[in-house]
Amino acid sequence: MTATDTHCPYCALQCAMTLHSNSDAAASSASTLTVSGRDFPTNRGGLCKKGWTSAELLDSAERILQPMMRGDDGRFSPVGWGRALDIIAERLASSRRVHGADSVGVFGGGGLTNEKAYQLGKFARVALGTSRIDYNGRFCMSSAAAAGTRAFGLDRGLPFAVADLDAAETILLLGSNVAETMPPFIAHLAGARAAGGLFVVDPRRTATARLTEDGAGAHLQAAPGTDLVLLLGLTHIVLAEGLYDREYVAERTLGFAQLRASVSAWWPQRVQSMTGVPVAALRELARRLSAGRGTYILTGRGVEQHVDGTDTATAAINLSLILGLPGSSHSGYGTLTGQGNGQGGREHGQKADQLPGYRKITDPAAREHVARVWGVDPETLPGPGVPAVELLNSLGRPGMIRCLLVHGSNVVVSAPDAARVRKGLESLELLVVCDFFFSETAALADFVLPVTQWAEEEGTMTSLEGRVLRRRRAIDAPSGVRSELWIMHELAKRLNSPSTFSADPGTVFDELCRASAGGIADYSGLSYALLDGETPAYWPYPAGSTGTPRLFTERFAHADGKARIVAVAPHATAEPLYRDGMLTLITGRLLEQYQSGSQTRRVEELNTAQPRARLQLHPATAARLEITDGANVEVSNVRGTVRCVARVSSDIRRDTVFLPFHYAGDECANLLTQDATDAISGMPEFKTTAVHVRPLREAALT
Repeated sequence: MTATDTHCPYCALQCAMTLHSNSDAAASSASTLTVSGRDFPTNRGGLCKKGWTSAELLDSAERILQPMMRGDDGRFSPVGWGRALDIIAERLASSRRVHGADSVGVFGGGGLTNEKAYQLGKFARVALGTSRIDYNGRFCMSSAAAAGTRAFGLDRGLPFAVADLDAAETILLLGSNVAETMPPFIAHLAGARAAGGLFVVDPRRTATARLTEDGAGAHLQAAPGTDLVLLLGLTHIVLAEGLYDREYVAERTLGFAQLRASVSAWWPQRVQSMTGVPVAALRELARRLSAGRGTYILTGRGVEQHVDGTDTATAAINLSLILGLPGSSHSGYGTLTGQGNGQGGREHGQKADQLPGYRKITDPAAREHVARVWGVDPETLPGPGVPAVELLNSLGRPGMIRCLLVHGSNVVVSAPDAARVRKGLESLELLVVCDFFFSETAALADFVLPVTQWAEEEGTMTSLEGRVLRRRRAIDAPSGVRSELWIMHELAKRLNSPSTFSADPGTVFDELCRASAGGIADYSGLSYALLDGETPAYWPYPAGSTGTPRLFTERFAHADGKARIVAVAPHATAEPLYRDGMLTLITGRLLEQYQSGSQTRRVEELNTAQPRARLQLHPATAARLEITDGANVEVSNVRGTVRCVARVSSDIRRDTVFLPFHYAGDECANLLTQDATDAISGMPEFKTTAVHVRPLREAALT
């Protein structure tokens, strides 16, 4: 039996696992693989249901095993790699020649390895010459990233190791259901729970909120979209009661006076009236956060996926700064990255405005450095593109994107206002999708190119704590499957690219390290040899260093070393809520499913547990609407209609309903969500959507 140490292909916790093969050969059949947990600081041998079943997809009967081309009749048929790439390259070149480079777009994913994310950004800007590139991480981490960069000068989800949470006495967790989204993580909450110091803010009594029961802490069931008000209220109490760290604020921050003035209007009674959180609970939490050592504030998508997500994340950062948490040896602020490589995927060039190393594409020095590594004239590099929602809304429109390449994303399910996105995709002259399966997006493509899965490739991932990890090949890919690196290599040759594009991940990683040198996310001291030795590698890891497990201990990343406190205030919601009998829809994840569900809906054990989208609503709300548990319901607004099953539960507020976003077709939650975005981060408003809910009679289902 052979064993290959690697990491789980799903979330950003990147749990360590070992793949075991019953064959003596390293390149064995996928059907012989089994998974075991591996002792590692983040998961300590534990895995969730998705991790335990992760090997099943490698030999799925639904896997695409050769390139597929759509014919004039709309049906797919196999095509050789050479012919497929020749046609794709010719059509891309023709579009560029006739309509300009920005007529071609690229949409990436937060699950791609660092090597693929890096080379995809390079391919877009050098081989295609387009500025039109962005990725699905814009739907996940962009608000927290913008807030972190604005406050600290640097964005790393957790600027400390996950294991540091073990010693915490108090943890405030806002907008994240980690007990279901990354179950092994909850072991790191045990110390705070034992000290009665776990505080969870969520409109639902989730599995994570239940961890606060029996004296372990408190659940603050705030109304959807009121996290910013709640945080302003907590900051008001901390300042009014003199609980802030005066020395830290004076020595390590700028902007305190403006903050004090801005929160003066958010007295506890007003905050209670808007959030539904009692004054006593607000005061208890504020005092607990300011008392003693080992205090952490952690945010998730529930805080960030709003049109004011950047400001809400900023309010959490402001609170942490006046408490003196960031950069201390025992406390901190962080945000929980969701996608498997959500951290690394946003560092090296997939984002519309960035170059490798988290450099700004508008910075002349950054352009000069990266162009030198790529061997091109910096003047030939395009400028900044547009964020994901704007990119998707431009598909097929006059003078906009006519051809789109999609890597590692299923936008028909995951993007807001999904019906509009589908229409845009259908209007394109060329849609090329790289995927393992016929996802809902791949089903609309002109070409579907089958690519390697996690156990069939070498590479690196960067976890939610900023640790760079090795992904190792355990088996050979099926003969007709290729890596995205190889696809980019072949297309670049056909497009006569002025730079080189290696198909070897080790070579690409070495180039990535050189391109990132001197940048915020500096990987220049890393190599496969170092990572293969299991040396903990937290970026920034410049050449000659040993990495940076805990950031900001001496200074922040701004030129003067000080953090910026930025005064923020609530704004009007993107659309009116609580009118005409409408309810507020929030969306999120389930334990057994992941992202758009393209993978997990194909795993029998996972899909059997959660085969359909279920709308969670309060018993009183259900009674008013004459809805019973398990009944078919319709959820609708001006953008679309979802049909699903009712789940009646007292674990949710009466004014709120919850729908998971993993499902497709008429169960797709994003048929309802709006494409209004945060002006700073480009994040769509996923978490507060006004909807009507009504029961469906049997006749309505036919």
